[in-house]
Amino acid sequence: MWLLYHRIFTCPVCWRKQLNRVVGPTKWQKTIVPNCTRTIYSETGNWEKKYGLETRKKVENWWHSRIKEEFKKTAEIDKSRPKFYVLSMFPYPSGKLHMGHVRVYTISDTIARFQKMRGLQVINPMGWDAFGLPAENAAIEHGLHPANWTESNIQHMQDQLDALGLSFSWDREITTCFPDYYKWTQYLFIKLYEAGLVYQNEAMVNWDPVDQTVLANEQVDENGCSWRSGAKVEKKYLKQWFIKTSAYAKSLLDGLSDLPKWYGIKEMQANWLGDCTGSHFEFILKVNNESTGETIAAYAYAPEAIYGMSHIHILPSHRLLHGNNSLKEAFQKDLVPGKDTLTSVTAVSLLTSQEIPVVISAKSEFEGYLDAKIGIPCTGPDDAEIARNLGLSFEEVIETLSDGSQRLINSGEFTGMSRKQALNAITEKARNKRVGGYLTSNKLKDWLISRQRYWGTPIPIIHCQSCGPVPVPYQDLPVQLPKITSFTGKGGSPLASISHWVNCTCPRCKKPARRETDTMDTFVDSAWYYFRYTDPHNSMKPFDKDLADHWMPVDLYIGGKEHAVMHLYYARFFCHFCHDQKMTKHREPFHKLLVQGLIKNRTFRLATTGKYLKRGEVDLTGPEPVHLKTKEKLQVMWEKMSKSKHNGIEPKEMVQQYGIDTVRLYILFAAPPEQDILWDAKTDAIPGVQRWQSRLWHLATKFIEARNSGTQPSLQMLNQKEKAEAKHIWKQKNHVVSEVTEYFLEDYTFNAAISQLMGLSNVLSQASKKVTLHSAEFEDALATLFVMLAPMAPHISSEIWKGLSHVQNKLCSHHRWDMEVLQQSWPTVDPEYIQQPDIVEVSVLINNKPCGKVGVPQQVARDAETVRELVVQSELGNEYLQGRTITKFFLSPRTALVNFLIQE
Repeated sequence: MWLLYHRIFTCPVCWRKQLNRVVGPTKWQKTIVPNCTRTIYSETGNWEKKYGLETRKKVENWWHSRIKEEFKKTAEIDKSRPKFYVLSMFPYPSGKLHMGHVRVYTISDTIARFQKMRGLQVINPMGWDAFGLPAENAAIEHGLHPANWTESNIQHMQDQLDALGLSFSWDREITTCFPDYYKWTQYLFIKLYEAGLVYQNEAMVNWDPVDQTVLANEQVDENGCSWRSGAKVEKKYLKQWFIKTSAYAKSLLDGLSDLPKWYGIKEMQANWLGDCTGSHFEFILKVNNESTGETIAAYAYAPEAIYGMSHIHILPSHRLLHGNNSLKEAFQKDLVPGKDTLTSVTAVSLLTSQEIPVVISAKSEFEGYLDAKIGIPCTGPDDAEIARNLGLSFEEVIETLSDGSQRLINSGEFTGMSRKQALNAITEKARNKRVGGYLTSNKLKDWLISRQRYWGTPIPIIHCQSCGPVPVPYQDLPVQLPKITSFTGKGGSPLASISHWVNCTCPRCKKPARRETDTMDTFVDSAWYYFRYTDPHNSMKPFDKDLADHWMPVDLYIGGKEHAVMHLYYARFFCHFCHDQKMTKHREPFHKLLVQGLIKNRTFRLATTGKYLKRGEVDLTGPEPVHLKTKEKLQVMWEKMSKSKHNGIEPKEMVQQYGIDTVRLYILFAAPPEQDILWDAKTDAIPGVQRWQSRLWHLATKFIEARNSGTQPSLQMLNQKEKAEAKHIWKQKNHVVSEVTEYFLEDYTFNAAISQLMGLSNVLSQASKKVTLHSAEFEDALATLFVMLAPMAPHISSEIWKGLSHVQNKLCSHHRWDMEVLQQSWPTVDPEYIQQPDIVEVSVLINNKPCGKVGVPQQVARDAETVRELVVQSELGNEYLQGRTITKFFLSPRTALVNFLIQE
């Protein structure tokens, strides 16, 4: 019998009718009520009047699994509905989520739910950026295998994400350290290699002489010492793999113009790329008229004038003077420090076949990051001076005509062309011959992707003495990482010592060969993951073009500003490349970008030693924080949350103490997404959103009790004053729908959206009893309030909606009361409200000083030019603005404020 009753408990319709039919009211009251605990409405049908701690826990426990299912499974693509791809940058599985993670994922979850309520097909995927040094370092420190460490961390972080009730498309989950993912990273590497965009060259690295290994920049401390051994790090030249990202510099720069506002990130990208007006060209080097087999790429500021070159200019720090190559001795012999030195080495252009000398520069650095450039005297005064001083010959290749235009002379097949025509033709020929020609800047380096570590994607190259470097055949991918049981952190790449893995057969000549033992930078894995999310289970190719074309570009990409340059640059590069490979129709991977600020907390540091203290070591009772033991005055700063700085906040503890919805609302309300949040739970921000939830619950209770009072609601029961009150509620509801929708769609200022909802809840709280009972406007506004709240606080909204849905005698028919709140359609502004000439009072400032208000129609309140004209023509404008020169005009539609700057 209990099973029957329990089934009735959880029935989505009112339990009273069901139980009366089955056991009768008398039997239920005597038998069941004494033996059960009253819980929330969704379980019992009894409405709790207060939203206390116990009720909040029951609400969130009940709804947690139900709302989490929203995005768990992906439906078949429905091309009749628009799509929305919201993507938050995937985390490194370090073991614990911090509040910065919680912030970015709360934002993506809120937007995903909102867009789904708007009727869009939404994906909000999640995965793990799982390769990298931290896992390998943990293996070294604790005797673990990186795979085991990573897997346990992923499980822990999944549990944390689950506890927050986040709506990820988990069936699209990817993990970059799994072979079914990095197989396709290797595939794309080979595609780049075949396109001439991957090469191996010597480069300077950080070398730990004790541990005998290469260190990443972040593993070298501020004193230039190794993070592990403490040894002074040496600079050493090693052969490294590069991806020629500079080949796409101009394409990436031009692509920025097609993107919407990126909160200053577009400017950062443009600055990183630089002015892409020059180009590298490749040369083969000779000594004593014999080829050495060595090549060099040098930069030309004026590629169209390449036939007028006189020399190649290299820095004294160039790799050819220091690395393991056949020219080192020749260059060192000729080097005269502090003087431009003509060497015995010459360079033959692989484009024009011209042979010119190599000159070692007297300078220690060139502009930007160049270490080799082409001297062209007719376009560069410095180059002309060096050519004269060293007696170098060259051709004049630019002729200025009588009309001021310029054309090429003495330039082979390009003679007679204008400079612009020649630039396009020469660079195109160089690209076709794969000897340079890509427009780039002097600021941009190619991407060094080699890592002499174990825990990364193996570079799919086989080295053969006969054939040279040979890509692994596609059918042999993935090249899987071998099993390693011991990690010492010494001796360079751990893969080099695994002979049965390293020794192999050349795919071309079938002779003995050796595998590449470097692994890839983890940025390579994350440079294309957004594509894999569109087709995560494809075993035949990285992703299906039709699926990628449907879901891409990412409509909204959310992440930290610290990734605004490097990661976005690499991700955009890969998408441009895949577009050129006909793998996708989209050149740019991300449409809108939302860069969220940091969550910071106070840190306490000893000035004498720089040591960070735990909260328990700090005395906060006095006017200034001091060390609890020594009473030393402390340095107090707001810094990014970090375990090492003892200022982190554990998300699980926050959820347990305040609840999921409270944490979500606090994060969304504390600041606009792009601003930092200064975390301090002692302020009234968290208690403030808690109190608001209680007021919302009270508001729902007020309505439920009014409608369950036994009085039949009737529109005819309202007098003129009460009808005006209802009309005001109707206007306020439409205004809030308009504002909140725009906040969600345009600038994602959820703090402003919550403020609007708070305002609407205050208006409803002040409604008279008769309006609450008899007004369709009140009922509609109340329902609309919780529909708009649902993406941000889904648990309390779902429970209140369930309570509202079972109230009898509804006055509004357009809400789908038989469905959950997250399944409702997002509200729209009523057509009659749009047609009304409602007046907005705009505050007018002149030279930043308030001087009155002017009423303007609501429909044009956001149109700067119209508002300006209406104010100028108003009575206030006649008094203050007539006959005066307006130098600037600003409109702030959010605050209904205008500011005229005029000449005094």
